[in-house]
Formats: sequence, structure tokens, C-alpha cells
Amino acid sequence: MPSPNLRLQQRREATASQSVPGQSMSRRELAEAVNAYLWRNLGLRREIDAHTIARYERGVVRWPGKDYRTALCAILDATAVELGFVANRQKAQVAAQRDVLAVNLISPFDPETIPDDYLPVAGTSMRVGWSDVEKVREIACGAASLENVRGGGPAAETAARHLRALTPLLQCAAAGPTRLALLEAIGNLSGISAYSAFDVADYTVAERQFRFALWCADAAGSWELRAATLADMARKTAYVGNADGALSLIELAQVRSDRLTPTTRAMLCTMRAQFLSTLGRTDEALSEVSRADEHFATRAPECDRPWMCYYDEAEHLGSTGKALIPVAVHRKRIDLAAPRIRQAIELQSPGYPRSRTFSLTRLATLTMTIGEPREAAALGMHAATEAVDFDSQRIRDELGTLAGAAAPYRRIPEVAELTNVIASTANRPVKP
Repeated sequence: MPSPNLRLQQRREATASQSVPGQSMSRRELAEAVNAYLWRNLGLRREIDAHTIARYERGVVRWPGKDYRTALCAILDATAVELGFVANRQKAQVAAQRDVLAVNLISPFDPETIPDDYLPVAGTSMRVGWSDVEKVREIACGAASLENVRGGGPAAETAARHLRALTPLLQCAAAGPTRLALLEAIGNLSGISAYSAFDVADYTVAERQFRFALWCADAAGSWELRAATLADMARKTAYVGNADGALSLIELAQVRSDRLTPTTRAMLCTMRAQFLSTLGRTDEALSEVSRADEHFATRAPECDRPWMCYYDEAEHLGSTGKALIPVAVHRKRIDLAAPRIRQAIELQSPGYPRSRTFSLTRLATLTMTIGEPREAAALGMHAATEAVDFDSQRIRDELGTLAGAAAPYRRIPEVAELTNVIASTANRPVKP
């Protein structure tokens, strides 16, 4: 059975649809774009369809014809390698047998070679040591803190600039353990930069930086970084409307979960529960939340990697509460989700104000949907007031969802005021 071409699938899903705002490009839309490109640029009339794209993504065809490759590379802004196209099947089979994490199943990069796009200058004979690793870790911590406090807008540019400046360190000489630690630290920074780009809806940049983080995880042999990066990619994939694709990514992240800490396992189960509930698989979602709670109960924070420091009790309660919102709405039982989210709001530390705003907004939306509109309006006003502190498209989208839930109750004065505030917030500049 052929292995799926996940690189092509992920690249398509990272490309915005031109016909359905907020959605990723469908197979049918990609096929139509290929046909249009071939006619417009090469004068060739072709009629490939979504089934052809599906064959490419399933790996049935690993080396499409030259004209089709040219069109796909142009439309998806990628090279043939980045789209997972392989001319020599035997070479691909040999590569698949290497003793690595196999992150490159969805990474566009050759695990043996540092991606050129991140190396704008030639290598040097300089040697790196632990002080360099600590420097990268410190910068990554600062970028993550900025993103949590101010949103992706301020953090994306800063993190990307540091990423390009620091990645050339990978060309320098280093002792084995130092190089692995450096790869992991730079991979973490790339993941932070990617998530910041995702937060402001720059999906193309986010996708490429996520994939570079995967390359780093593969090269470093870091199962923890691999799992965290795939989880963030799954978040993005779900956000653009592909919950099924997100579920595939999170299950890929759970491979060899015996190598992961209880905190990471709890986070992955929570994410899987979110995607299951979105897909309407409510019983499975409830079971997955229970598994997440079990893993979280056995966590040892001192054993967690730096990028998992955010996943504390408040984050766990807020994330599992989010997973249970579709279940609560489906069963018309606000108590299935609201208590967790309320507790998350109370426990949220000062270092994660955006997370608190997310929880406030989601609790308001849930309450507006199956609770008391006036109570929901009060919660929503708190969220809208806090939202002006963040340059985050995701926050704006969450408020938009709340406004949609409030629309049927606009005759209630408090709700009308909330919708007006949300409308004004969408156009208000972020506080400096």
C-alpha cells in the first residue's frame, strides 16, 4: 500500500481558499487552479479533478507529469521536494528506513541538510557551546512571553528576526550533545515564531516555520518537540476548518507516547478531544477528556521541556472546557463545560492574559447559546475590554463568534451594547 503524501496535503490545507473565505483550499479548487494555470501559461487544456488530487495525496502517484508538477509548485508556492514528489522510488524507500523520528513524513526538508531558506549567509568555522544554547533558549522564552502577553502581532516579527539570525549557528562546529540541544532550542523558537504568525492569520509563514521546527525535532531526536509542534500544526489546521486533518496530525503526534511526559500526553489527549467533539463524536470526546485528566493528575512539571511550561492547571481546565463546549451545546447542558472554564479564568496567571480572554469569550459564547443572555453579556463585556490589549486575529475571531451567538438577543439592552462594543473593538487600534 502506498504511503500518503502528507506534504502535499498539508501544503494544500495551508493555502487559503479563494472562493470560501476562512477555509483552506479544497481538492476540487486545487484541481481547477491547475487546469487554469496550464491553459493560461502553457496553452494546454487539461481536465484533472479532485479525484486526481486525491490520488496524489494518497501517494498512488508520487511523480506527476512535468506540467502538472510545474502548476502545483506555482499554485502552492513550493518546490517539488516540498510537495513530497519523489522521482526515484528506491531512494525514497531507503530513506524511509533511516533510524530517525520520521518527522520528515510531513516536513518539506531533507533531514540531512539544513533548509537553505534559513541560512542567508555562508557557514563559518566558529564553534558553538552551551552559552549559545542558553542564549537561544532565553530568546525563545522572551518571544513566547511576548506572544502570550501581547498576541502574535508583536511577537511574529521579533521571533522571525531572531530565528533567521540564530539558525546559522547550526552550521558551526559543536559537540554532539550541544548540537542536539541547539537544534531543539532553535526548533522551539521556530515553533513560537510559527504560532505567532498563526495568531495573526499569516498561515503561509506559519506553515513553513512549523515544518522547520519539525526538521529540527527530527534532527535532534526530540520526541517532545515533535509532539508539541504537530499539536500546534493541528490547532492551525482545525482553525481553518479541517478538524479531520487536525485529528490526523494529533494522532501522529501521539505515536510513541511512551517517550512523552504526562503533561504532554495530557495536552495531546485534550487536543484530540477538541477535534473529536468538533466532528460530533461526543462520546469519544468525553472519554478522551477523562484520559487527559488522568495524565494530568500524574504530571511532574520539573520533567517538562521549556515549551510545555504553559500547560498548567488553568490551561488544562480551559482547554478541556473548550473540548466539552460542543458536547454541552449538543446535550443542552452548560454544566458539562462551564465549570472548567470558570475555574480556568480564576486560576489564570498574570503571564497568560490572552488565555484568560479566550476563556472569558468562550464562556460568554456558551452562556449566550444555552444559558442566560444577560449573564453572557456581562462576561462578554469583560472579554471585549481585555481584547484591546492583544494584536491577535484569533481573539477577534472569537469575539466575532460571540457576536454571532448574541444576534438573536439584540433586543436585550445589555446584549445590544455588547455587540456594539465588539463591532467597535474590531476596528480599534491595539494599545501600545
